[in-house]
Amino acid sequence: MEDSNQTSSGTFILLGLSNVLYLQIIYFIVFLVMYLITLLGNFLVIIVVRINPKLHTPMYFFLTNLSVLDICFSSTIVPRLLINTLSRDRSISLLGCALQMYFHLTLGATECVILAVMAYDRYVAICLPLHYMNIMSRTVCTYVAIGSWGSCFINTAVHVGLAFHLPFCRSHQVNHFFCELPPFFQMSCKDPWINEFMKLIAAFILVVAAFSLILISYIQIISNILKISSSQGRQKTFSTCASHLIVVSIYYGTIMSLYLRPPSAYSPEVDKAVSLIYTAVTPMLNPIIYSMRNKDVINTIKMKLIK
Repeated sequence: MEDSNQTSSGTFILLGLSNVLYLQIIYFIVFLVMYLITLLGNFLVIIVVRINPKLHTPMYFFLTNLSVLDICFSSTIVPRLLINTLSRDRSISLLGCALQMYFHLTLGATECVILAVMAYDRYVAICLPLHYMNIMSRTVCTYVAIGSWGSCFINTAVHVGLAFHLPFCRSHQVNHFFCELPPFFQMSCKDPWINEFMKLIAAFILVVAAFSLILISYIQIISNILKISSSQGRQKTFSTCASHLIVVSIYYGTIMSLYLRPPSAYSPEVDKAVSLIYTAVTPMLNPIIYSMRNKDVINTIKMKLIK
């Protein structure tokens, strides 16, 4: 009867992470702190790049894109998670759920593409330094960024549209802390094989293509680094890529484990844990990883603090 009422009123219930009170309080404090660090860190990166003319380069242009993505990505998920953690009413409207799913998938996919473009940028800078400003001109970077965002917005509309055409007659209780595709497929009383197939194809094309570009770029970079005679030169060149490699490893590892697996491997608890990494942890770590290993960013912050 409860599910029937939820169906007619067009709402879903997000079951969240836990119903144990002390765990809810701990989760709330932890995720609130993580969210504040995410906002502070990423806004700091954007401001630092903005105020320092020396950082107006393709690499920092895409790093700014990444920071904007992380702010939006985290803000799509974490505020709702914080509200639901301590609230008895965990309902979300059909429109609210659709928008959350749409923006989370779009921003997640765009981050995959931007990380791949950043790897290509490092390849051109290290392997083709004389042609760097021609290949990675401001016009090219702008078009690449617009194309990355735009294509992912269009691609996601198809998957969200297909997901919300499924009949949810089993239950409207989403076994997750946000509106995500796999738990929606589990709620459907119709076999969602088309949705699963489309999701797998899109994920394979997007993630594998982007990861392949990263892999090829770094094979070329490593090959070029090994040709450098001095160990100090090799270390300095590789240090410019180390931050990006850490971010790629964390992000792509979680994304691939969720979207490139067979439906039979679905596990609600594992999905929640993995989703926390790429929706809350990664956006918080990205500015820390890039800033701590970046002398230009650190020096700019120090100069402004001294002034």
